[in-house]
Amino acid sequence: MPGSGPPLVVVGGSAGALSALLNMVQTLPPGFGAAVLVVVHTPPDQPSVLPALLQRAGRLGATHAEHGEALRAGHIFVAPPDHHLLVQGGHLQLSRGPRENHARPSIDVLFRSAAFAQGPRVAGVVLSGLRDDGTSGLWAIREAGGLALAQHPADAEYPEMPLSAIRQVEVHDVLSSRELGPALVAWTAQVAAGPPTAPPGGPPWPRLGQEVRVALGEGGAALNVFAQQPLTAVTCPECQGVMARIEEGPLTRFRCHTGHAYTASALQAEVQRVVDHTLAAAQRALNEQAMLLQGLAQAAAQAGQPQEAARLRGGEQTALARAEVLRRFVQEGPVTKLAPGAP
Repeated sequence: MPGSGPPLVVVGGSAGALSALLNMVQTLPPGFGAAVLVVVHTPPDQPSVLPALLQRAGRLGATHAEHGEALRAGHIFVAPPDHHLLVQGGHLQLSRGPRENHARPSIDVLFRSAAFAQGPRVAGVVLSGLRDDGTSGLWAIREAGGLALAQHPADAEYPEMPLSAIRQVEVHDVLSSRELGPALVAWTAQVAAGPPTAPPGGPPWPRLGQEVRVALGEGGAALNVFAQQPLTAVTCPECQGVMARIEEGPLTRFRCHTGHAYTASALQAEVQRVVDHTLAAAQRALNEQAMLLQGLAQAAAQAGQPQEAARLRGGEQTALARAEVLRRFVQEGPVTKLAPGAP
């Protein structure tokens, strides 16, 4: 059966999500029948003023979540910087577990834990943001019988996150930020009127619980998830560990044995970043080699060793030519974008 505590509304956003959040909370009435949990990507080393902004904009109290705090309806709990926010047994849990898509707090971590804790008594909302954070967690909420909502892409400052959710999750509705509040009010009334519904017992339920334990930082949890999924030849961009593939309906994710997790698009972007960094480092090393050879050639010429000077100058030109090829790769983009026959 779903866990104790009030129904949950979990909200995730990134770039451009603030205005949508403010619009949404303005429409939530006093005495709103669910606890509202919010994750917005923030820098880990900067203070967050989001609770004060949300409380000023609406009629609900808003605070940063505290570890072990009891859930209560009609209040907004915001994930503090550099901490995952999770739900467990009617209480909030804060964790510095492995990052997902380089993010902590992670939208997907919150959504999965809410789905696991409350099943159909959870409503998930994906707001404005870049890439596809929140899609995996919203899929878990949908599979658990909860309500899946996305901000309308035309209403989002950055539509990538809600578009990803809409394309890969069977969302119940796509609404503007000002329409989300009334929809959530209607949903809480339906939840209050109906008896609790047991969450599904089949896949992905056992793995979902394991992934919640990974986010909580429990020892061995990441290895358990890792060992039960097919391995890939891809290594983790963060720790260089081998990664396993996780399939969730149309979604593909990756997790390493230390717990770091990436969506397919985030992993692709990280691999490209590593490639670009490696190419730039190789270009720098070749430039330094050319400068060294140039100095050695000048010294050999001054010492009356013309043949050695010529050999060193040849090496200098080879290094410069190779550096130029790498410069083109770095500045013009991946190799696949170069014209056929380009060096």
